[in-house]
Amino acid sequence: MTRLSNVEFMLLQMIAESKLVSGYQINKLVELRGYRQWANISSTSIYAGLQKLKDKSLIRSEDSGQKSGKGPSPSSYVMMEAGIEALRNEVTLSLSSTRERDIRFDLGLAALPFIEKHEAIAALHLRQDFLEKTLRNIEQKYESQGGKQLPLHVRALFLHPISLIENEKTFVANLISELTRELEEHAHED
Repeated sequence: MTRLSNVEFMLLQMIAESKLVSGYQINKLVELRGYRQWANISSTSIYAGLQKLKDKSLIRSEDSGQKSGKGPSPSSYVMMEAGIEALRNEVTLSLSSTRERDIRFDLGLAALPFIEKHEAIAALHLRQDFLEKTLRNIEQKYESQGGKQLPLHVRALFLHPISLIENEKTFVANLISELTRELEEHAHED
């Protein structure tokens, strides 16, 4: 299956969360959660994304039955089984393999409730491996280019992502610890 666009990923999350939601309601949620600012999602891209998800048979539309004024009745959107599977796959992929400051990771965090805690922990362990490999590659390039002998502006191009990745690794380790603790607490309750 092909990866979903950021808009499609976000839309699947909102439809799964709401069970039955209109394009207008999605637009309001996008505004409330600030997706427009950090995920670059416009009203036009929302409606285009909904159509793409319908074309991929991940969601279906239903007539809401609430017609006001002229024009067609507004549609509400419902998740299909394939949509739930696509969302679960996308969450796992986004958590495990996006760059250190990729909004896909943020979208994956927002969708954590749609996968099991053990799946999230496994995906985040893969992310740790991914970040470690990426960090090693950047550090090797940095050293092979001259390391501390490089001019400041060139060093900064290496040191900035190194710093971001190190902080990301700490964040992911803390998140894994919290998820593991929640998983263990839940196991003791059963």
